[in-house]
Amino acid sequence: MKFSKKISYKNIACLFSCAIFFILTSCEEDLTKRNGSQSKNFPSQIINNAYIVQRDSGFVTLKAKAPIIEKYELIDSAYTIARKGINIEFFDKKKPKVPGTIKAKYAKFYDYKKFYEAKGDVRITTNEGQKFAMQSVYWDQRKNRIYTKDTVYVTMEDGSTLVGANGMTAKDDFSEYTFYNNSGDFSSKRISENKK
Repeated sequence: MKFSKKISYKNIACLFSCAIFFILTSCEEDLTKRNGSQSKNFPSQIINNAYIVQRDSGFVTLKAKAPIIEKYELIDSAYTIARKGINIEFFDKKKPKVPGTIKAKYAKFYDYKKFYEAKGDVRITTNEGQKFAMQSVYWDQRKNRIYTKDTVYVTMEDGSTLVGANGMTAKDDFSEYTFYNNSGDFSSKRISENKK
């Protein structure tokens, strides 16, 4: 009798351990199925107190600082984002000691499209000293074009001002730009230079 009781206890223990094994394996399978269908839209890289330097043939073309930069690379349209603002200096080989600047409260860069957007008190200063202020700006790097539909306030190097009420388009080096529905206050010196 005692012998048969021992066998039944062993059988119960064996069945119990098998049941636990199957429960755990089925839970694991459910987790893998669930994880496979979850969103992959989370940062693959996070850089705190970022300082980025970009060079072309040894020449520094760009310096960027941001409190935090996040890279989203695990999705189809990969992008990089600076949620807490960014400060960029861009350099021209003709004037390497006088960088232009871009400041914004938010910036996003679409890697594949080579397309940038900056939003929130955007301030741009060119190498020539012109200052642009707007709420958002977009840069299509492939087409070398910058544009916005927001009101643009411009202060020229001589102090004259211009307002583009319906936005502007420009070459990305600001050598040419077009304002829409514009008005301004130009100095007489600048008007006489334009007449020549």
